[in-house]
Amino acid sequence: MSEVLALIDYGAGNLHSVESALRAAGAPDVAVTSDPSVVRAADRIVLPGVGSFAACAKGLKAIPHLVEAMEERVQVGGAPFLGICVGMQLLATRGLEHGETAGLGWIAGDVTLIERTDPAIKVPHMGWNDVEVAPNAPAGNLIEPGEAYFLHSYHFAPDDGRTVAAMSDHGGGLVAAVALDNMVGVQFHPEKSQKYGLEMLARFLEWKP
Repeated sequence: MSEVLALIDYGAGNLHSVESALRAAGAPDVAVTSDPSVVRAADRIVLPGVGSFAACAKGLKAIPHLVEAMEERVQVGGAPFLGICVGMQLLATRGLEHGETAGLGWIAGDVTLIERTDPAIKVPHMGWNDVEVAPNAPAGNLIEPGEAYFLHSYHFAPDDGRTVAAMSDHGGGLVAAVALDNMVGVQFHPEKSQKYGLEMLARFLEWKP
Protein backbone atom coordinates (compact mmCIF):
# COMPACT_ATOMS: atom_id res chain seq x y z
CA MET A 1 0.00 0.00 0.00
CA SER A 2 1.45 3.36 -1.05
CA GLU A 3 2.04 6.20 1.34
CA VAL A 4 -0.44 9.07 1.48
CA LEU A 5 1.03 12.56 1.44
CA ALA A 6 -1.25 15.34 2.71
CA LEU A 7 -0.69 18.64 0.90
CA ILE A 8 -2.40 21.19 3.13
CA ASP A 9 -4.96 23.38 1.32
CA TYR A 10 -5.72 26.50 3.35
CA GLY A 11 -6.07 29.00 0.54
CA ALA A 12 -2.50 30.29 0.77
CA GLY A 13 -0.30 28.04 -1.33
CA ASN A 14 0.74 27.47 -4.90
CA LEU A 15 -1.02 24.13 -4.68
CA HIS A 16 -1.13 23.05 -8.33
CA SER A 17 2.59 23.62 -8.88
CA VAL A 18 3.57 21.97 -5.60
CA GLU A 19 1.31 18.98 -6.27
CA SER A 20 2.73 18.58 -9.77
CA ALA A 21 6.30 18.78 -8.44
CA LEU A 22 5.59 16.18 -5.74
CA ARG A 23 4.14 13.80 -8.30
CA ALA A 24 7.10 14.41 -10.63
CA ALA A 25 9.41 13.63 -7.69
CA GLY A 26 7.71 10.27 -7.21
CA ALA A 27 4.84 10.81 -4.76
CA PRO A 28 2.23 8.15 -5.70
CA ASP A 29 -0.66 9.49 -3.65
CA VAL A 30 -1.00 13.23 -2.97
CA ALA A 31 -4.12 14.28 -1.08
CA VAL A 32 -4.75 18.03 -1.46
CA THR A 33 -6.78 18.54 1.67
CA SER A 34 -7.98 20.71 4.54
CA ASP A 35 -9.72 17.75 6.21
CA PRO A 36 -8.31 17.09 9.70
CA SER A 37 -9.17 13.39 9.48
CA VAL A 38 -7.11 13.01 6.29
CA VAL A 39 -4.21 14.88 7.90
CA ARG A 40 -4.31 12.64 10.99
CA ALA A 41 -4.01 9.56 8.77
CA ALA A 42 -1.32 10.89 6.40
CA ASP A 43 2.15 9.37 6.20
CA ARG A 44 3.79 12.68 5.27
CA ILE A 45 2.63 16.31 5.38
CA VAL A 46 3.58 19.29 3.19
CA LEU A 47 2.55 22.84 4.10
CA PRO A 48 2.99 25.35 1.27
CA GLY A 49 2.55 29.09 1.63
CA VAL A 50 2.56 32.20 -0.55
CA GLY A 51 1.83 35.75 0.62
CA SER A 52 2.12 37.39 4.02
CA PHE A 53 2.79 35.56 7.27
CA ALA A 54 -0.26 37.14 8.90
CA ALA A 55 -2.65 36.14 6.10
CA CYS A 56 -1.29 32.60 5.91
CA ALA A 57 -1.45 32.12 9.68
CA LYS A 58 -5.01 33.44 9.74
CA GLY A 59 -6.07 31.16 6.89
CA LEU A 60 -4.52 28.07 8.47
CA LYS A 61 -6.02 28.72 11.90
CA ALA A 62 -9.45 29.51 10.43
CA ILE A 63 -10.04 25.88 9.42
CA PRO A 64 -11.53 24.07 12.44
CA HIS A 65 -9.22 21.48 14.02
CA LEU A 66 -6.68 21.57 11.18
CA VAL A 67 -3.77 22.88 13.26
CA GLU A 68 -4.61 20.40 16.02
CA ALA A 69 -4.60 17.55 13.48
CA MET A 70 -1.21 18.68 12.14
CA GLU A 71 0.20 18.85 15.67
CA GLU A 72 -1.11 15.37 16.48
CA ARG A 73 0.35 13.84 13.34
CA VAL A 74 3.68 15.71 13.27
CA GLN A 75 4.50 16.64 16.87
CA VAL A 76 3.10 13.49 18.48
CA GLY A 77 2.93 10.95 15.66
CA GLY A 78 6.30 11.79 14.14
CA ALA A 79 5.19 12.06 10.52
CA PRO A 80 7.80 13.70 8.25
CA PHE A 81 6.83 17.32 7.62
CA LEU A 82 7.95 19.81 4.96
CA GLY A 83 7.13 23.52 5.04
CA ILE A 84 7.69 25.56 1.87
CA CYS A 85 8.30 29.35 1.81
CA VAL A 86 5.68 30.87 4.17
CA GLY A 87 4.82 27.30 5.14
CA MET A 88 8.36 27.10 6.50
CA GLN A 89 8.05 30.49 8.20
CA LEU A 90 4.87 29.38 9.97
CA LEU A 91 7.00 26.94 11.98
CA ALA A 92 8.31 29.98 13.88
CA THR A 93 7.12 31.36 17.19
CA ARG A 94 5.89 34.58 15.60
CA GLY A 95 5.92 36.66 12.45
CA LEU A 96 6.53 40.40 12.53
CA GLU A 97 4.89 41.26 9.20
CA HIS A 98 1.93 43.67 9.51
CA GLY A 99 2.20 43.56 13.31
CA GLU A 100 2.90 40.51 15.45
CA THR A 101 1.25 37.21 14.54
CA ALA A 102 1.69 33.92 16.37
CA GLY A 103 3.09 31.05 14.33
CA LEU A 104 2.90 27.33 15.04
CA GLY A 105 5.81 27.58 17.46
CA TRP A 106 7.33 24.26 16.37
CA ILE A 107 10.80 25.78 15.86
CA ALA A 108 11.49 28.76 18.10
CA GLY A 109 12.32 32.01 16.34
CA ASP A 110 10.97 35.10 14.63
CA VAL A 111 10.16 35.96 11.01
CA THR A 112 11.44 39.48 10.33
CA LEU A 113 11.96 41.82 7.39
CA ILE A 114 15.17 41.32 5.42
CA GLU A 115 17.42 44.24 6.36
CA ARG A 116 19.01 46.14 3.48
CA THR A 117 22.62 46.63 4.52
CA ASP A 118 23.57 47.67 0.99
CA PRO A 119 21.45 49.91 -1.29
CA ALA A 120 22.30 47.60 -4.19
CA ILE A 121 20.57 44.71 -2.43
CA LYS A 122 16.95 44.40 -3.49
CA VAL A 123 14.07 43.30 -1.29
CA PRO A 124 12.29 41.01 -1.97
CA HIS A 125 15.04 38.43 -2.35
CA MET A 126 13.92 37.10 -5.71
CA GLY A 127 15.46 34.69 -8.18
CA TRP A 128 18.10 31.98 -8.16
CA ASN A 129 20.63 31.85 -5.35
CA ASP A 130 23.04 29.41 -3.77
CA VAL A 131 21.96 27.05 -1.00
CA GLU A 132 24.89 26.36 1.32
CA VAL A 133 24.42 23.48 3.74
CA ALA A 134 25.23 24.29 7.37
CA PRO A 135 27.98 22.30 9.13
CA ASN A 136 26.46 19.39 11.05
CA ALA A 137 23.13 20.24 9.46
CA PRO A 138 20.06 18.60 10.95
CA ALA A 139 18.01 16.36 8.62
CA GLY A 140 21.09 14.62 7.28
CA ASN A 141 21.49 14.91 3.50
CA LEU A 142 17.90 16.00 2.88
CA ILE A 143 19.17 19.47 1.93
CA GLU A 144 22.16 19.47 -0.39
CA PRO A 145 24.27 22.29 -1.83
CA GLY A 146 23.01 23.82 -5.05
CA GLU A 147 20.96 26.63 -6.52
CA ALA A 148 17.29 27.22 -5.80
CA TYR A 149 14.61 29.78 -6.58
CA PHE A 150 13.68 32.26 -3.84
CA LEU A 151 10.93 34.86 -3.51
CA HIS A 152 10.53 36.50 -0.09
CA SER A 153 10.85 39.79 1.78
CA TYR A 154 10.81 38.30 5.28
CA HIS A 155 13.14 35.65 6.66
CA PHE A 156 13.17 33.12 9.49
CA ALA A 157 15.66 33.84 12.30
CA PRO A 158 15.66 30.75 14.58
CA ASP A 159 16.55 31.15 18.26
CA ASP A 160 18.77 28.07 18.15
CA GLY A 161 21.37 28.04 15.40
CA ARG A 162 21.47 24.26 15.55
CA THR A 163 18.10 24.18 13.76
CA VAL A 164 19.60 25.92 10.69
CA ALA A 165 20.03 23.38 7.90
CA ALA A 166 21.17 25.71 5.11
CA MET A 167 21.96 29.34 4.37
CA SER A 168 21.88 31.66 1.38
CA ASP A 169 23.71 34.96 0.87
CA HIS A 170 21.78 38.07 -0.13
CA GLY A 171 23.81 41.00 1.16
CA GLY A 172 24.29 38.91 4.29
CA GLY A 173 23.28 35.48 5.45
CA LEU A 174 19.66 34.38 5.16
CA VAL A 175 18.32 31.09 6.45
CA ALA A 176 17.46 28.88 3.46
CA ALA A 177 16.32 25.82 5.43
CA VAL A 178 15.56 24.78 8.98
CA ALA A 179 15.12 21.34 10.50
CA LEU A 180 14.30 19.78 13.84
CA ASP A 181 13.55 16.11 14.44
CA ASN A 182 10.96 15.07 11.80
CA MET A 183 10.35 18.62 10.57
CA VAL A 184 12.09 20.49 7.79
CA GLY A 185 11.31 23.84 6.20
CA VAL A 186 12.76 25.47 3.09
CA GLN A 187 12.58 29.16 2.28
CA PHE A 188 13.10 28.49 -1.42
CA HIS A 189 10.47 27.08 -3.76
CA PRO A 190 11.41 23.50 -4.73
CA GLU A 191 8.51 23.46 -7.22
CA LYS A 192 10.23 26.34 -9.09
CA SER A 193 13.79 25.09 -8.62
CA GLN A 194 13.84 22.61 -11.51
CA LYS A 195 16.18 19.61 -11.07
CA TYR A 196 17.51 20.79 -7.70
CA GLY A 197 14.00 21.16 -6.28
CA LEU A 198 12.69 17.86 -7.63
CA GLU A 199 15.68 15.98 -6.24
CA MET A 200 15.12 17.58 -2.82
CA LEU A 201 11.43 16.59 -2.89
CA ALA A 202 12.40 13.05 -3.90
CA ARG A 203 14.70 12.82 -0.88
CA PHE A 204 11.88 14.11 1.35
CA LEU A 205 9.61 11.35 0.06
CA GLU A 206 12.20 8.78 1.18
CA TRP A 207 13.19 10.58 4.40
CA LYS A 208 12.90 8.50 7.56
CA PRO A 209 13.80 10.82 10.43
